Amino acid sequence: MASLISQKITHSIGDEKSKSEKKVNRKRKKEENKEVEVEEEREMKKLENLLFGSLYNPVGFGKDDDVETRNDGENDSAMFFVDRFADSALSVYEGDAQLVQEGVCEVEKERKPVWVDDEEEKTSIKIASVNRLRKLRKEEGEDVISGSTYVERLRAQHAKLNPGTEWARTDSQRRSYSSDEDSDDEGKHTEIKLVDDILQSNEDLVVKSRTKLLPGLLEYSRLVDANAVDPSNAPINSVEFHRNSQLLLVGGLDKKLRFFQIDGKRNTKIQSIFLEDFPIKKASFLPNGSQVIISGRRKFFHVLDLVKASVDKVGPLVGREEKSLESFEVSPDSDTIAFLGNEGYILLVSSKTKELIGTLKMNGTVRSVAFTDDGRQLLSSGGDGQIYHWDLRTRTCIHKGVDEGSINGTALCTSPNGSLFASGSDSGIVNIYNRREFLGGKRKPIKAVENLTTKVDFMKFNHDAQILAVSSSMKKNSSKLIHIPSFTVFSNWPSANRAMHYPRCLDFSPHGGFMATGNAEGKVLLYKLHHYHDA
Repeated sequence: MASLISQKITHSIGDEKSKSEKKVNRKRKKEENKEVEVEEEREMKKLENLLFGSLYNPVGFGKDDDVETRNDGENDSAMFFVDRFADSALSVYEGDAQLVQEGVCEVEKERKPVWVDDEEEKTSIKIASVNRLRKLRKEEGEDVISGSTYVERLRAQHAKLNPGTEWARTDSQRRSYSSDEDSDDEGKHTEIKLVDDILQSNEDLVVKSRTKLLPGLLEYSRLVDANAVDPSNAPINSVEFHRNSQLLLVGGLDKKLRFFQIDGKRNTKIQSIFLEDFPIKKASFLPNGSQVIISGRRKFFHVLDLVKASVDKVGPLVGREEKSLESFEVSPDSDTIAFLGNEGYILLVSSKTKELIGTLKMNGTVRSVAFTDDGRQLLSSGGDGQIYHWDLRTRTCIHKGVDEGSINGTALCTSPNGSLFASGSDSGIVNIYNRREFLGGKRKPIKAVENLTTKVDFMKFNHDAQILAVSSSMKKNSSKLIHIPSFTVFSNWPSANRAMHYPRCLDFSPHGGFMATGNAEGKVLLYKLHHYHDA
């Protein structure tokens, strides 16, 4: 019995020992696994720090971890530096760290190139003979440039087409950019003011181009149609941008007035208004942006109040028997609306009261009018082939002159500053005049443009009077853009590959970046003019 008891005791003791050994082994394995995981995590963080910088700041407990943290900090000190002096040269301690630094942040001071090609200075490139390089010219007569100059202009062209995010630049970078562009103090103050105004306004966020538009080829691109979301099934008779550059109105014979928010990508439709039994011949914003005047081949017209969101019917005008008030122009000061009446009469209507306030009488029929001198004067032309200048303050004709080569005048427009005006006729000839010289007795135009062969229906200057658009609705693709400083036609407009159909109306955005053209197919074609950065 004693031996059996001793054997059982020894067996139980052995079992307990084996169990305790197994527990110890399990604990060791767990500890080893934990150590391996910790090591792997540290290695991963080290690799991430090497690739992306010090994104992690590991906090350790105990002496070993503290030592490890200090060592990590010492290694990380070579991976970045703090530039305490804006004009001091950059300095890093390791070559690899310099490469990482260049990839992570933008260096304020320009580094010297590692390698320079000596052949660039010896190479000469002809930029005038190659069409795609003509845009690199700074002067019209420039022909050959050196290789290094060619590289600089290519980089400048890339920066022009792909402007950076201005808000992400530091103050020192903005000052350096402005000093590079303008060496004089006035240019620096202007540039700094533009930067300071970025967070205070939603306009002029991109500095406008200071270079003049070059003749020959126009840089433009076709965007999504302005009315792609809601196209019309009838001809478009009117397109016009609001003064905020984003809102575009579209009106046509389908009796609908549509508004689109133009961004060049989606062109979201905002609102559409249906006018029963009123095919729209023309629609135009008042320059102050508060109302829209809508006309048709009727004795009356409609006024859309954008503030009150209401449409009012106005007319017929008291004392007049006109059966149609379809053609009109609005003065730049938003005070007067000039309707074309019968038998050479021009009807002056107050934009406030919508009542007739006066009339002007031509010898022949009136076909077109255009305001100038901030709304104080009015130009008119028509069936007698003459151009009239009216003083609206006294409502008298102050000058009358023959439009050279014109029998019937069909279109008129004036430049924004009033120095130039253009006259179109039923023969397709467009005469461009200097207004002061014309008033002084000089009847010969500065330039007679003969690119159109049918009646000129529409003309429009852009905001800086560097482009004049002319079109005729009687022939397909009958539209031309004229470079005003040289008075030559852009040879690549319209594009031979894409038809414009029958153009009926056109407008430029307030800062020249967009151009919209309505045609008889019910589409509003939208284009981006790359010379202008703002819409």
